[in-house]
Amino acid sequence: MLTADVAVVGGGPAGAAASITLARAGRDVVLVDKARFPRDKCCGDGLTAGALRLLERLGLDPANVPSWTVVDDVVVRAPSGRTASFPMPGDGVYAAVARRVDLDAALLDVARAAGVKVLDGHALTGATEHEDRIVLDVDGLGDVHARYAVGADGMWSPLRKALGASKPGYLGEWHAFRQYFAGVGPQARRLWVWFEPDLLPGYAWSFPLPDGRANVGFGVQRADLDRDGRVASVQAMKDVWPDILRRPHVRAVLGPHARPEAPHKAWPIPARVDDVALTTRRALFVGDAACATDPLTGEGIGQALCTGVLAGRAINASGPLDAARATAAYERAVARELFADHAMSELLIRAVRHRRGARAALAIAGLTPWTRRNFGRWLFEGYPRALLATPRRWHAGMFTEPGAYR
Repeated sequence: MLTADVAVVGGGPAGAAASITLARAGRDVVLVDKARFPRDKCCGDGLTAGALRLLERLGLDPANVPSWTVVDDVVVRAPSGRTASFPMPGDGVYAAVARRVDLDAALLDVARAAGVKVLDGHALTGATEHEDRIVLDVDGLGDVHARYAVGADGMWSPLRKALGASKPGYLGEWHAFRQYFAGVGPQARRLWVWFEPDLLPGYAWSFPLPDGRANVGFGVQRADLDRDGRVASVQAMKDVWPDILRRPHVRAVLGPHARPEAPHKAWPIPARVDDVALTTRRALFVGDAACATDPLTGEGIGQALCTGVLAGRAINASGPLDAARATAAYERAVARELFADHAMSELLIRAVRHRRGARAALAIAGLTPWTRRNFGRWLFEGYPRALLATPRRWHAGMFTEPGAYR
């Protein structure tokens, strides 16, 4: 039998962030994950300014992430075919790309250095909550007794299911498709976003990686999978992928020598943080287990890191037996940090759902050097999406906060 102050289930960014936050406050932390690291994770691999600042505060050194690629500008193509370039500010890193196989392993190393006992290769098989503890049944380890558990185990969280807090049949709000390419051309050294008419409000992307490689994919909202004139089903996403790759503007970016270096992968994305149970009696759910992805872009690493840190802080501020205080504090913190931005993103989805709205938004964003520079900052979450609508978050320099890793 293992004992700990906190047991964290899941070793991705959310679980690592929670573990680091807890361990640095002196908590005894055990982290379990069914996978053995390094392991791949289906993702676009993009890192926003918000994610980068959190990674820096957690102590991640980009030198320990072999695929780390800084993005200097973003090129966006409107449904009309018009393109606009949006430069990132020069005071720090506002956007980067890193393969999850590299990023997650490096972040777990930070957790180990903080004192977290990382036990990868062990799957959660059950869990029960008691008055003073939570007991996890972990394959190969037996019972793990802890005062709290943090569920960082993904959209179909086994911990959530074991505690009776899952929603049967839930399939997420987005579905995404990704493939790694090698031998890409010089244009693919930039970050590209294509708002294709048949994917709106979804989009296709090419994110740069070192050594002539790129993460290329597309995402659609699940609500649109059955709409006429759009991708008709999840299976159709596989069928439409070769067509997207043949489109002239996509081929022009990838170049004539681009070739797949790995099979394509698809994955669902949960984005309903304001409509899901964030806690049970002694468990706090973070990252995809909290459905914390941005509904506008499908980006979730920054939100995963944020919820992980918030969960760690809530437990640190509460006594070992005061679970009600910890869970309530965490729920308040998530509502304060994410709900307004989530609602703003859902409103913006309506604007870009149709060609006219997407064209107008990009035309306004590309009007002047000032609008281009600040749109890039906003798009990559250089400040909260709904900052103007939440005066409690206003402060001097709120629109000009520097990027990470200066």
